[in-house]
Amino acid sequence: MLPRHDEPIVAVATAPGRGAVGIVRLSGRGLAALHEPLLGRALKPRHAHYGPLRAADGTALDHGIALWFPAPHSYTGEDVLELQAHGGPVLLQLLVQRCLQAAAEIDPRSGRARLPGLRLAQPGEFTERAFLNGKLDLAQAEAVADLIDASTEAAVRSAARSLAGAFSQAVQALHEALVQLRLLVEATLDFPEEDIDTLQRADVAGQLQALQQRLDAVLARTRQGALLREGLQVVIAGQPNAGKSSLLNALAQAEVAIVTPIAGTTRDVLQQAIQVEGVPLHVIDTAGLREGAQVDEVERLGIERAWHRIEQADAVLFVHDLTRAADPAYRAGDAAIAAQLHQRLPPRVPVLPVWNKCDAVGLPPGVHDDGGMRLSARSGAGLELLRQRLLQEVGFEAATAEGLYSARQRHVQALQQVRTHLQAAAEHWSQPQPALELLAEELRLAQEALGRITGTFGAEDLLGAIFTRFCIGK
Repeated sequence: MLPRHDEPIVAVATAPGRGAVGIVRLSGRGLAALHEPLLGRALKPRHAHYGPLRAADGTALDHGIALWFPAPHSYTGEDVLELQAHGGPVLLQLLVQRCLQAAAEIDPRSGRARLPGLRLAQPGEFTERAFLNGKLDLAQAEAVADLIDASTEAAVRSAARSLAGAFSQAVQALHEALVQLRLLVEATLDFPEEDIDTLQRADVAGQLQALQQRLDAVLARTRQGALLREGLQVVIAGQPNAGKSSLLNALAQAEVAIVTPIAGTTRDVLQQAIQVEGVPLHVIDTAGLREGAQVDEVERLGIERAWHRIEQADAVLFVHDLTRAADPAYRAGDAAIAAQLHQRLPPRVPVLPVWNKCDAVGLPPGVHDDGGMRLSARSGAGLELLRQRLLQEVGFEAATAEGLYSARQRHVQALQQVRTHLQAAAEHWSQPQPALELLAEELRLAQEALGRITGTFGAEDLLGAIFTRFCIGK
């Protein structure tokens, strides 16, 4: 249920915990009525005012800075008052309570409450109001959360670009081109005296092709941005003692997993987050995959969990032991795992063979005969090649990272829907007798799919899911 947007709101706008500075933010109509009781004076717009932050009896709760942003020139598009005090949690809550108290006090000049209806903000409500008041579109509002949650420098930079409107501008350019083409087609439908030659002279086929090319360029950057924001689940799989835990330790550059010569040492799933070219990778070590009488109940449960995580992976590193590559039993075990991977994983999930222990057999690191990577987890030889190859397998291009914007899977899916509709539109136009009604409908559906990205169409079903992810006050 959406909050009551006509009511003024207040909340602590800084992260929970102690800090040198904390901010209490208010937004809504009529906030100037609180200047006198809270600060003892009127405030000049967009100027910093230092002084006491007053309690009900006129004493100072703290000394800090007050900033006043009258509507519409504020983050939310409403009147905004920010009180910057020392960042003690108790002090900030006292300031919030003082704001609520001052709002409920009777103004002796009017005989009414100074600011009726002031209440605590719901999670994400400041940014939600910025969206509803046209200060941000939906993609920019999501970028606020992405900027807060960013775990790498590249993710910060891409979120900042999206917040500045880079992604929205690319989507808007596509949207405008779609609208122009749709108007042209529908004008022909509405005015029968305009024949098909009018559309042919307007080069509808060429316009559709140009739209698809522009869309593909935006979609490629959007996929890259989604990778940068959401990261990848990379599962290390293979038989016992192939060096999976050693590979996890080498990639993490820390002793995350216990390594022993005993088969079945890893009984449960281990996970470690790393970064490669700014892309977050969640690397998961799993129990060795094997069957037979030597597998006890605990190890069997570990193997079940391993397959469960493999089925959820974005990429799989299939580790082979070069020192046992000539052993028929070992090769049969690898073949059985390969068959299971082929059966359980969708074609989009890359499986990269990793041939470990190259130092033990006297081979250099590099590309193996089957196209996989040859390395030594113990010495670290070949690890950098593996990192780069892994990014290549999942489609990330580090050279383009500086121009990316933050994006999500819903953006990728929406753009894929647009491409589907454009392809269908091109097929309707290419018929011996072009189906103009169907062409116009596909263009309309493509336009709606683009609108869902920025919130110009169908935003109401996304508001709750997006804005309630934020911490209160953000």
